[in-house]
Amino acid sequence: MEYAILPVTPFEQNCSLLWEPATRHAAVVDPGGDVADILAEIAARDLKVERILLTHGHIDHVGGAAALATRLGVPIEGPQREEAFWLDALPEQCRMFGFPATPALVPDRWLEDGDVVKVGGLVLDVLHTPGHTPGHVCYIHRPSKLAIVGDVLFAGSIGRTDFPRGDHAALIHSIRAKLFALGDDYAFIPGHGPMSTFGDERRSNPFVAD
Repeated sequence: MEYAILPVTPFEQNCSLLWEPATRHAAVVDPGGDVADILAEIAARDLKVERILLTHGHIDHVGGAAALATRLGVPIEGPQREEAFWLDALPEQCRMFGFPATPALVPDRWLEDGDVVKVGGLVLDVLHTPGHTPGHVCYIHRPSKLAIVGDVLFAGSIGRTDFPRGDHAALIHSIRAKLFALGDDYAFIPGHGPMSTFGDERRSNPFVAD
C-alpha cells in the first residue's frame, strides 16, 4: 500500500490518500475540507477513488466528505454509529468553528469493530476506538503495519476527551489494549501532526507510556 498525507483546513488536519500501487484504486480518509486541493492530488497521482472513510464526526475530519463523495460518485463509510450525534450536528459545528456550511451527514455504511474495508486488493481492518468520541474508528493495514488513527493518538500526546461524550478512561483503553497491542513496529498517521510508531509512543508518550 502507498499513501500520501494532505493537511487540510485551518486545523491542519491530516487527510490521507491510501492506494493499491498496481491498480491505483484508492480511498480518502477524513477529507475535512479543501476539496479542490484533495481532487488535485487525486488527479496528479492518477488515483481511482473507490470510497471515503471517516474516523469520527468532528468538522475538521468530515467537512468536505459530502462534497467530495458527490464529485467522485463514491460512498462514505464509517465511523461507528455512536458518532451519529456529531454528524447530525455538523451545521452547528460549522457555525462554531467558522467552517463553510455543511449539512448533517449519514454515511452509506456505519462500521463496527472487526469489520473490513476493501480498497482494490487492499484490506483494512476496522477497530472501534472510543474515548475522544464514542464512535471513533481506526483503520489498520496489517501487511504494511500502518494504522490511520484519527484523533485517538498523536506523536507525544493523545486525543482530547473534554468534548461531549468524551471518556478519558475509554481513550486510554483504546490506545493500550487495541492500538499498542498491534505491535511496537506499527507506524501510524494521526489526525494532526507528524507520524510516529506505537513503540515510540509506548516508550515516551507521557500520557500512555509504560
